[in-house]
Amino acid sequence: MTDHLRQALELAARGVPVLPLREGKGPFGNCHDCTDNRCGGRPNMKSAGACACPRPCHGWAAATASADIVTSAAWTAAWRRAGAVAYHPGGAGVTVVDLDNADAVAWARETLPATRTVATTRGEHWIYLGTMQSSNGVRPGVDIKSLMAYARWLGPGEGQMIRLPETVTALPRYVVPAGGAAVSPMAPAAWSREVATGCRHTERYVRTGLDKGVAMVTGHREQGAASQAFGVARFLAARHQECPGPCGLETLGGEIVAAAVSVGVPEPYARRAVERGFNEAGIPMPSTQMA
Repeated sequence: MTDHLRQALELAARGVPVLPLREGKGPFGNCHDCTDNRCGGRPNMKSAGACACPRPCHGWAAATASADIVTSAAWTAAWRRAGAVAYHPGGAGVTVVDLDNADAVAWARETLPATRTVATTRGEHWIYLGTMQSSNGVRPGVDIKSLMAYARWLGPGEGQMIRLPETVTALPRYVVPAGGAAVSPMAPAAWSREVATGCRHTERYVRTGLDKGVAMVTGHREQGAASQAFGVARFLAARHQECPGPCGLETLGGEIVAAAVSVGVPEPYARRAVERGFNEAGIPMPSTQMA
């Protein structure tokens, strides 16, 4: 057993979806059957597919917490050649702010709430509890890695992990491409007091419930994410039955929809599942917000 495989099994035992990285920190390339995605792609990718390949193909979408898969013959060959262990932050219920240089680290220390940090080769990973859409280049030297992304495992880090704050969820709203103008990416609006002026609950209470619900949805990477989204939406909506409103439920719903889409549920189906969950709780909901 290699050191990388041993580390991967320790993480998988804690429910963290893992995958091997080749030398150079990238995922292993697709096998011949999966080249050019002709297999249909993993069911947990953005568009649901039919790929049942036993190998670690399709990058982040191959990440798993199954010890049987991690130690399978198809994966063992990759572990023998692996240069690092990676994990799927969204599948683990966290968001990684990847700070790629000293300037980015200095910016984070002045701007973002302190949380658990992990030293990297050139900078730091700041890890927050909760998930969001991933986005590269939200500012110079700063990437967001959560849903539909992978991050290298570089150790548990130091410090107390805190809930994903709005200062982070707001970062991808306007991304400036190289040589281009600011554009708004496809990402769900983040729930905040600005859209929930009539909610009787504290922001921490709502965010805690939402983060746990999103983690439950993204944990169903192979199947059942839509049913889980329905259950999460019904549970969360029921918590607001006594609120005078508004509670920003359409925004909460948008985050649940985005989580289901990130693991392969077609967006219209995800929307219907979430809206049925709210309706069954007795709270009809406007169309969910995805951007």
